[in-house]
Amino acid sequence: MIRKLLVANRGEIALRVFRACRELGIATVAVVAPDDTGSLHARSADETVDVGSYLFSEEHIRAAKQTRADAIHPGYGFLAENADFAEAVNAAELVWVGPPPDALRAGGDKLEAKRLAEQAGVPVVPTGEPREIGFPLVVKAAAGGGGRGMRVVRTAGELDEALAAARREAKAAFGDDRVFCERYVERPRHVEVQLLGDVALGERDCSIQRRHQKVLEEAPSPAVDSALRAEISDAAVAFARAVGYENAGTAEFMLDGRDFYFLELNGRIQVEHPVTELVTGVDLVKAQIRIASGEGMSQGLSLRHGHAVEVRLYAEDPRTFFPQTGRITKLRLPEDIRVDAGVAEGDEIGIAYDPMVAKLIAHGTTRTDALDALGAALEETVVEGVTTNLPFLRWLVSHPAVRAGETTTAFLVEHPPLSRVPVRVAPAPWRTPFRLNLPPPPSAPPPDVSALAADQEGAAGEQSTVVAPMPGTVIKLLVGAGDAVRARQPLVVLEAMKMETPLTSPYAATVRVVHVAEGDRVAGGALLIELEE
Repeated sequence: MIRKLLVANRGEIALRVFRACRELGIATVAVVAPDDTGSLHARSADETVDVGSYLFSEEHIRAAKQTRADAIHPGYGFLAENADFAEAVNAAELVWVGPPPDALRAGGDKLEAKRLAEQAGVPVVPTGEPREIGFPLVVKAAAGGGGRGMRVVRTAGELDEALAAARREAKAAFGDDRVFCERYVERPRHVEVQLLGDVALGERDCSIQRRHQKVLEEAPSPAVDSALRAEISDAAVAFARAVGYENAGTAEFMLDGRDFYFLELNGRIQVEHPVTELVTGVDLVKAQIRIASGEGMSQGLSLRHGHAVEVRLYAEDPRTFFPQTGRITKLRLPEDIRVDAGVAEGDEIGIAYDPMVAKLIAHGTTRTDALDALGAALEETVVEGVTTNLPFLRWLVSHPAVRAGETTTAFLVEHPPLSRVPVRVAPAPWRTPFRLNLPPPPSAPPPDVSALAADQEGAAGEQSTVVAPMPGTVIKLLVGAGDAVRARQPLVVLEAMKMETPLTSPYAATVRVVHVAEGDRVAGGALLIELEE
């Protein structure tokens, strides 16, 4: 049995693992990077060890040996799906709380995963050269996840820029710049199946997303009936067996009507795992630890009824989703629902890490009960000192389309954040194209974030400066002083939380002054470039 466990991660997931360990009687070790010493997780474990970076596998192993820990839990993000790290942990005679390295390699490379899925009889979206699959298509990082290294391309003219941006983002996030092209499915649902080894624990619906990252998650999916649930679960289990999967993981699918397509396998605990825990009664982190300790997987797998919904409270602009920084001067989180927090009152939200404040998760006998409870909890929530997406979450949970359970991945394109909410959803016949039996029109491309920033500054013709809409790092400077630029031409690319944001010229102009260089870290509102007509 594991006696002491080190979490090779930070924030909310580190605190979540510490809680499970305390309940199991396991001692805990936190690691903390030099720029994260004031974080909540660093003061919440039995022991804390300084490391050079969360991305240095040898530092975690050193810390485990130094504290005589028996095991390492990788959390999510950072090195969680790194097969080399898992291998190094095993080689150091420590217990790796996760799937075996070979399963991580097979499932973590999206191209290899799709090949194995096809061999196992699991349906996949066509992949290939752009000229073969046509437009629209989506560029994806082969080693990626979480929306990083992902770009939707609707015309051939957008392809080269999308490929370059996806490669840069993938390299920054995963250390691997390989990308591939896949047919883009308009308006699908995003449905994923929770696995413990080759046991399926039901599905979650994660269709509401911004910048390809999840915003609201629920279990079970309102679009999945018992027959479809069995089909998708069987497909997830078939893939898990094909790669020799062990421990907790998630098989992700796109759902288009009753057709579904395998996307990827996430070989780790997911951010949204609490909704599955609330509807099944299974503590997934405890299950991970028990499986890693050599115990069976069937313990406590009796499913129970009900519905659960989760939202993520972030320090970010509620309209543009640009990350925000600052010190939390007041934090009041609800007490009547489950809250998994990563920060406390007085903590600083910085530029270097994910700006999540907390996850709020409500459970009810019915879906309506769960949404009602979550809505009431959001009304009680207070965060001061830093801008958050709390107004957006309140708007989202009360939206008629969300309440009707009819959302797709295009929801936030068709219903811009904080836009006027209809009194009710139109009857079904009026929500689908019916004239001349035409097919549904393609959903519009996502909003141009630099255009949103320009709108905040005023009319384009009056804007003579380009400022940072959020704190970030200048990763690419595309112009110099004296350059003539056209309207909407990219000028500079900012990176925040490993996501790229290109900023463009609001009109045809000449670059007068460039105030930044590649590699500079800038605050939100910082002056980047001055223009003149």
